[in-house]
Amino acid sequence: MTPTLEQVHAPASLGPCPFVSTARLTLRPHRMRDADAIAQSLSDFQITRMLARVPLPYGRDDAVDWLNRVNGKASPDWSLAISDENDVHMGVVSVELRHGLWHLGYWLNRSFWGRGYMSEAVQATVERFFRRMPGVTLHSGVFADNPASLRVQEKLGFAVTGSSQVFSVGRNAMVSHIDTALDEGRFRPRSAG
Repeated sequence: MTPTLEQVHAPASLGPCPFVSTARLTLRPHRMRDADAIAQSLSDFQITRMLARVPLPYGRDDAVDWLNRVNGKASPDWSLAISDENDVHMGVVSVELRHGLWHLGYWLNRSFWGRGYMSEAVQATVERFFRRMPGVTLHSGVFADNPASLRVQEKLGFAVTGSSQVFSVGRNAMVSHIDTALDEGRFRPRSAG
């Protein structure tokens, strides 16, 4: 049987959501018991305002609904919980297939900002992604008023590819967005320490 054009060009699956360890973090599949921590983090407008698809207010029921979706067996995506040595849920880093392209997204509870955790988590996720998907471009982006998130990407080699307007559910408004992308050959992992 000859494969269809869609099957020939269909992106490969990432496979199951992995466990990834770094110097200070564990990136792991989400658990239902993460719901309270997720709800607490995403009830903070300083976090939610930088995300396109998160509503305000955001409560425990929203977190449970999201966990049911990301833990579903049919998902081709990775949604990794960022946790510390005590298994405290600190945030999320994800790789999602959208419109046939792989996209990186992330957020971190505000109490952990400014300590390099997000850079560490994103680098580890991108390394694992390219091991699983060599030669595939990884897309991302940030709202234009989020320079800290753009620095996380630029340090790893992401290049600005354009700009767009994206609707932010939390802000209930269109927001200027900087589009970025990373090819494996441009990836610049930073050494630990």
